Amino acid sequence: MRRVLIAGTGSGCGKTTVTCALLSALIQKYKKVAAFKCGPDYIDPMFHREIIGAASCNLDSFFCGRDTIRYLLERNGKNADISVIEGVMGFYDGGAASAHAVSQITDTPVILVLDCKGMQDSLGAVMQGFLQYDIPNHISGFLFNRLPVRLIPFAKELCSKLHTEYFGCLPAQKFSIESRHLGLVTADEIADLKLKLLALGTAAAEYIELEKILALEDKPVPAYHSPKIPHLSSSPVIAVAKDRAFCFQYPENLQLLEEMGCIIKFFSPMHDTEPPDADGLILCGGYPELYADCLSQNTSMLRRVREKILGGMPVIAECGGFMYLHSSLRTKDGVYSMANVISGEAYPTDRLNRFGYLTMTAVSDQLLCAAGDTLRAHEYHYWDSTSCGTGFHAAKQDGRAWDCVHTSKTMYAGFPHLYFYSDIQAAFRFAQAAEQYGEQHGTHQSDSAC
Repeated sequence: MRRVLIAGTGSGCGKTTVTCALLSALIQKYKKVAAFKCGPDYIDPMFHREIIGAASCNLDSFFCGRDTIRYLLERNGKNADISVIEGVMGFYDGGAASAHAVSQITDTPVILVLDCKGMQDSLGAVMQGFLQYDIPNHISGFLFNRLPVRLIPFAKELCSKLHTEYFGCLPAQKFSIESRHLGLVTADEIADLKLKLLALGTAAAEYIELEKILALEDKPVPAYHSPKIPHLSSSPVIAVAKDRAFCFQYPENLQLLEEMGCIIKFFSPMHDTEPPDADGLILCGGYPELYADCLSQNTSMLRRVREKILGGMPVIAECGGFMYLHSSLRTKDGVYSMANVISGEAYPTDRLNRFGYLTMTAVSDQLLCAAGDTLRAHEYHYWDSTSCGTGFHAAKQDGRAWDCVHTSKTMYAGFPHLYFYSDIQAAFRFAQAAEQYGEQHGTHQSDSAC
């Protein structure tokens, strides 16, 4: 399968803009494209999905080993003309979880994006540094973001001098993707997004060497062992929150549950009056603080969510979903009543809290694992809580440690986000709990009914 990884010299160099421009241009050429994102990211894949009309998959080498990374790449990209993987941070940043690591694991050629604003001759120094910093690497060439058109011959000359490929440029565009405290604004929040992405694609078709990218080597994904996925004896229904307040969800997590036999039903805590009839509940992350007034006014939904969870329905509530379960949510505009499952208040802070990857050890037997078992997770939030929970002991590689997450035999509720392919058995335990809840309450569907 033909594939390319769009990496960058650092965060903010324009990887997402260039990737979106490239995806849009390829779609305009009627190419079938698969999209991927390195690292723990929800927002960039939203833009990928908006362009290609299909799910964008994360490839995260902190959460997954080589076999699973390769499996996910081939499963999601085998039918595409080309797979485009967007990197994370700077190409080498992140160690074993870097874009460089993913390129090595997947044997994928890399195009490095350089932000040219404020530079000319210094571009050569940056290029040479990345080419020689860690050898061998898969850097095939460079793409110059925000390059003045008059400097295109100069950029080509630099590539020739350094014996690397010129893959084009993207001159400064009128359209830029804005940021907020959790990174980029989401795709749903940008007016006329399709027209803007179309314009990016038109610019890419003019200035990016698309045919050179499409001529990259078409080669198999390195050999791997497929993960073993257990199967349920029935088909429990999992109700999954999905709207502007709850939009941080890995599609692979839901695909894995479906492969186990679950049925996914989406609902909106903002607009629906109650969750659908279900056997399990997932409240994912997002921006509940931006829609606190709307969520608080939907008292019917808040009441029904509380009743279902207190009645024993298995629930996974991550970050924003965890905040939704609090007694109250404080914002700059006031204090808003929430579902009152967790006795405490979620409140804003002025900095990122417990940012990055972490490993959690279960304090006692609970929904996702047994006492002493470990789960990998990541956090990225400016909010905190007066009641973060004590079900897990979390630790980072730099030595920092803390307790977190409310747990029981039917609950996982805390700030840390989970990636189900990191521990398939933990996801299966949740699915089994939902299946058991359905059997006890007469709600699950048998195989013959599906």
